[in-house]
Amino acid sequence: MNADDIREFLNQGLEQVVALGSDVNIISQVLAVVGGLIVAILTRRQFQLGLTNLQNHMPERAMFARAFEILSALAMPLIWLGIEFTILAIFQGVGPPSHIISAICSLLVAWIVINIVTSLAQNKIWARLVAFCAWTVAALNILGLLNPTLVFLEDLAFNLGETRISMLGVAKALVAGIIVFWFTFGLSRFLEGRIHKSRALTPSVQVLTAKLVRVGLIAAAILIILSNSGINITAFAVFSGALGVGIGFGLQKIVSNLISGIILLLDRSIKPGDVIEVGQTYGRVNAMGARYASIITRDAMEYLIPNEDLITQQVINWSYSSKNVRLRAPIGVAYDTDIPKAQKLIEAAAADVPRVLSNPAPRCLMRGFGDSAIDLELRFWIADPEDGCRNVTSEVLVSVWRMFKDEGINVPFPQRDIRVEMVNPSSSNPLEEKAE
Repeated sequence: MNADDIREFLNQGLEQVVALGSDVNIISQVLAVVGGLIVAILTRRQFQLGLTNLQNHMPERAMFARAFEILSALAMPLIWLGIEFTILAIFQGVGPPSHIISAICSLLVAWIVINIVTSLAQNKIWARLVAFCAWTVAALNILGLLNPTLVFLEDLAFNLGETRISMLGVAKALVAGIIVFWFTFGLSRFLEGRIHKSRALTPSVQVLTAKLVRVGLIAAAILIILSNSGINITAFAVFSGALGVGIGFGLQKIVSNLISGIILLLDRSIKPGDVIEVGQTYGRVNAMGARYASIITRDAMEYLIPNEDLITQQVINWSYSSKNVRLRAPIGVAYDTDIPKAQKLIEAAAADVPRVLSNPAPRCLMRGFGDSAIDLELRFWIADPEDGCRNVTSEVLVSVWRMFKDEGINVPFPQRDIRVEMVNPSSSNPLEEKAE
């Protein structure tokens, strides 16, 4: 199709528009459509208020709430459709043809049905793209313009080497990509939810399986889109060598983090829910992604640590084989204290703290003789390091302090003696005067 054909096509369309504009029946139908739209816009608010009042008298269920929300969002097209159906019945009863009103009713039905279907999706962006593509195709089909539009887009083409690329192929690829990816991501979220709810799989296997399913679905979606657009998939084999070189150099860190994440999920050395310490970061593993692991500290700060660091650096996993953790608390008592009695009191004070385990029981050991106190050390076990270690240590020390206060045991503090000597100011050398 050249420029003259396009110009002729536009001129014919303009002539048809002018001819239709002089028909009284056409004008009356257009006025009916525009009037129905204005009434729908003006009464939309009252319709939504009526739905809200009806919802307040209905049982509180998620299904009803979602249904009323969808109807409220479609208030304007629903009212418009009702008005146009009424006008269409009047026109058919009187006798004159009503092709425009009939087409408008079909378009509104398609609009409402497509919006109801796509509103069930969680991702609103993909849902709107799918709704736009579906309604465009439906509108062209209802108006009888689908086949001419396809032919027109097929004629708009250019050659790239030996490959012919048409606008129809590009449009089909875009529409297919939007619909396929929307369906793929929805199915992926559904399957991931089912996998995470499975009790037969460990957390690490759940994460690995979910990611493999997601990658597989996305790869299948890309192949479907390429096949639908008419692109020869075997042509991509030529770029495999260049892609490997690009991965080896430009994407080295990304691939390293990806492989490290797969290794961590397979050997289960670190999994969601573990309490780990990496460098200065201590917290609970919240999630493990393809590139990083999410660590939430006791301060509610979330650190994103690359998977490669969890492989190459030293990692302390407080809950790898068991969640039981032994903590230590240094305690000093005065030299005149009955040490065996103090040890029993410290052990009893630690046992009174709810988070301290009774088996193994707390133990208090004497570590040595300090400058101003006898050094003792309390050792006790907890089974919930994800809830914090310093806070339970603080509770234990407060309990020991209360026990010491009730039993009259003193906690010493460093003391220093300062001796001041008077020096004869008349002496030039105080050391010689002292020697005499």
